[in-house]
Amino acid sequence: MELYTQRHGMRGSKETTYEISMDAYAMILNCCEKYYDNLAWKYPETCRFCHSKLSLNREIFDIALKHEIPNLFRKEGCVVAPSSSYNVFDRKTKYDSYDQYSLLDLIEFIALYCKNYEKYYDNECEHSYLVFNNLNTAFLSFKKEINDIFELMGILYILTDKKQVERIIQNSPITKEVENSINTIQENETKKLLREAIDLHRSHYPEAPKDAAEKIWDAFERLKTYYTSLDKKKSAEKIVNDMSNNEQPFTDLFNAEFKALTDIGNKYRIRHHETDKIDITDYKHYDYFFNRCLSLIALAIQYLK
Repeated sequence: MELYTQRHGMRGSKETTYEISMDAYAMILNCCEKYYDNLAWKYPETCRFCHSKLSLNREIFDIALKHEIPNLFRKEGCVVAPSSSYNVFDRKTKYDSYDQYSLLDLIEFIALYCKNYEKYYDNECEHSYLVFNNLNTAFLSFKKEINDIFELMGILYILTDKKQVERIIQNSPITKEVENSINTIQENETKKLLREAIDLHRSHYPEAPKDAAEKIWDAFERLKTYYTSLDKKKSAEKIVNDMSNNEQPFTDLFNAEFKALTDIGNKYRIRHHETDKIDITDYKHYDYFFNRCLSLIALAIQYLK
């Protein structure tokens, strides 16, 4: 439900970011903790008499997390939210350093293993116990709460039905139509490279945009050789001619774009890593290069025969 100032357009646009602040971290971790008992089937605290599952065994769970997500922020061995503290002597605020991507790992870990349970009471042992089932409502509830926090805090990630956290890429050319058209490509390696590039592009890990750009340029170079009965130059010419419907202005346009993308791949540090290549230090530029290359490929594959 929208609040008064939202309904009446009295708020400015919300800033969006890929950075998880301390406040956002605390909210996300609190949400994760709410679902810890949904993992008790895997790490159970059991009754020594009836062996029923009582709750999550935190000691065993914490040991597992140390190995599953070793960089998750901890204090004195406990998983907690990072915080800040003010030193009255030097009048400086100290901020805890944390790895936000490990928090996203925790989200995926809970999404992967959370199960529904019903709580019952054992009169003989005089305690409540948990009975788990294979319904999916716990995950769906967790997914909604996590995504609501992402949206509230302007964080450009989403927990998907695949139980993975993905980046939300603004102004992205990736649509369902584009993904469906990729599935129609007859040459399997080109199709595989494009799927891998898109998966990397959506990944929340910091190196993913760089890897995605490299992968899509590999797909672009592979696409040029799509017609195996022709050499690379003739195959690329056929693709351009089919895209342009043999209309010279569009032939010139697409030839220029093919050349421009080839030059980008050779000049910048995308596919080649020699010392004379131009480094890309702003990851938004990787997104731009990826989007530009995919836009041309998405058009080209509609004309493949």
